[in-house]
Amino acid sequence: MTELALTILPETPADAGAIERLHERTFGPGRYARTAFRIREGAGHLLDLSFTARIGTLLVGSVRQTPIRIGESPALLLGPVTVEPPFRRRGIGLALLQRALAEAKHKGHRLVVLVGDEPYYAKAGFRRIPKGQARMPGPVDPERLLVAELVEGAFAGVTGPIRAEWEAAYP
Repeated sequence: MTELALTILPETPADAGAIERLHERTFGPGRYARTAFRIREGAGHLLDLSFTARIGTLLVGSVRQTPIRIGESPALLLGPVTVEPPFRRRGIGLALLQRALAEAKHKGHRLVVLVGDEPYYAKAGFRRIPKGQARMPGPVDPERLLVAELVEGAFAGVTGPIRAEWEAAYP
């Protein structure tokens, strides 16, 4: 059997059900209690900055981005990024990350934040946020709070709480 080509496409409203089932399989019901989920829940993600990975017609991965603020600075919260377990370790997650970051940069965004393992996400340009420079509400291991600068120096001087964009509009 031959390998089918991987296709990365912008997410569409029609993908929502399949992506929710993917999240259910890969993260389980505990995903609703995670701090990053709570931020994304109220804000909603941006379809033009969220992507699916497909092999043929089969959806095998997804990444989403949500508008947030770090203090008063606009940024994006990346995640969740997930790949179906049988398709992991094939570069699909990294391909999704690279596409999401490239599109965010192309659309003028400067910063992307996520909660994750630095050794994995460093491949896509993420680094640990210095302790105390930015903080998420709720329990988050500060060692796992990462940032990618889409514009060199964009994180210099940025400090404060991480919150959904809509929360920033209504303090």
